[in-house]
Amino acid sequence: MSESAAPVGNVRRFPLLGMVMGVIVLACLAVALVGPWIAPYRPGQIVGSQIFGAMTASHPLGTDALGRDMLSRILVGARYTIGVALPATLGASLAGTTLGLLAASQGGAADAVLSRAMDVLITFPSLIFSMVVVSAFGSSVPILILAAAVIYAPGCYRIMRSIAVDIEATDFVRVARARGERNAAIMFGEILPNMIAPVLTDFGLRFVFIVLLLSSLSFLGLGIQPPLADWGGLVRENIEGLSVGAPAVIAPAAAIAVLTVAVNLLIDNLPRGWRR
Repeated sequence: MSESAAPVGNVRRFPLLGMVMGVIVLACLAVALVGPWIAPYRPGQIVGSQIFGAMTASHPLGTDALGRDMLSRILVGARYTIGVALPATLGASLAGTTLGLLAASQGGAADAVLSRAMDVLITFPSLIFSMVVVSAFGSSVPILILAAAVIYAPGCYRIMRSIAVDIEATDFVRVARARGERNAAIMFGEILPNMIAPVLTDFGLRFVFIVLLLSSLSFLGLGIQPPLADWGGLVRENIEGLSVGAPAVIAPAAAIAVLTVAVNLLIDNLPRGWRR
């Protein structure tokens, strides 16, 4: 019997911290989905003459450099921060994991070619690579997703290939090959089920990296373009308010921090006993 068919056994309970972080992450995802509909004002609406206004009952997160409601802009901006980072992470994880499985199961020339190609890509600093791509092709949402996915797929590939190579050498995979199973069946039926936990852990870390990368691009003016804005763009728009401690610059920075820390802590507190 392959290891992937082994009984689950004793599964450790989900830690309280992990549950709390899971709730925060789900809340961020919910805001990304329904943010525009629950925002008290239109994101581009100027609601007052006071710039960098303080937190009030009508404007819980103050107003920005143009007098717009910051709560509304953060609620709408979540769609662009998470809505770009999530598909980019899915793309990087899917490509890196699939190619890693292919390299480990095929070996030989296929492994050598894929590994050298990924080594070339991984040498480029992520921010510089993304800036070059955006400068050449524009900063549309599809280009941002593609650039982030391409630059983070090689790191995922290296980790997944390393894990898959170890699993490839186990007895149950050798038995599957002796039975004459096809390579695709071994990749996705024998190897992949035994590396789900590392795949999810890597996915969470890639998501954090991509959120920070996209926020950095927006802060430099190369990400989501006005009048739209993600959380990194909101920080850039209101950076002048930093000297007076305006909520308009602190709130989006705090939102980025809360999302990334929550995802990290959720991944760190995933139960380990459930893996197959």
